[in-house]
Amino acid sequence: MVLYPGMTALDIVGPYEVLSRLPGASVVFTAAKPGPVTTDTGSLTLTATAGFSAVPSPDIVVVPGGPDVAAQVGDAPLHEWLQAVDAGATWMTSVCTGSLILAAAGLLRGRPATSHWLVTERLRSYGARPVSERVVLDGKYATAAGVSAGIDLALTLAGRIAGARVAQTIQLAIEYDPRPPFAAGSPATAPPEVVGFLRANPSLVVSS
Repeated sequence: MVLYPGMTALDIVGPYEVLSRLPGASVVFTAAKPGPVTTDTGSLTLTATAGFSAVPSPDIVVVPGGPDVAAQVGDAPLHEWLQAVDAGATWMTSVCTGSLILAAAGLLRGRPATSHWLVTERLRSYGARPVSERVVLDGKYATAAGVSAGIDLALTLAGRIAGARVAQTIQLAIEYDPRPPFAAGSPATAPPEVVGFLRANPSLVVSS
């Protein structure tokens, strides 16, 4: 589980809640260096228990997004670590704008991938093929759309890794039965004025 300053908490905590429940799972929160990492709200801190150098061979990598992801798109140490662990990892995954980080590291070139709907097209500039889907799989590379889609991604992985029954048990355990009070979770269903507001204020999702 990758951490960096300014990441969106649910991008990583959602997948954590699912994947940590896989039989035999051992979760490591990693960052450039061990210690507290403050998320995008500025009021929540997660703790990296290990630096990148201490995690040389992860089985599953989850890269979160965040509104200031531009800094991580150019983060050489993070890119170098992702490139180094890619060869041995079973799954390389991202949530929301985290796919821009994977793509900038050269891992999604020529591959279909998704991201937050406001920035999906940016994947083209890194050689990836944007797809407007909740979860996109291409071999061992798996990307999820915005924020809450990380839970869908993790359940998809759980099913691939441990089987549908285990994934369903985890889903029931966390009572993931979304029934949102508004049909505003997609630009296709949200009121036009809400979509227009976010398009006019993209910094709420990602820096330019």
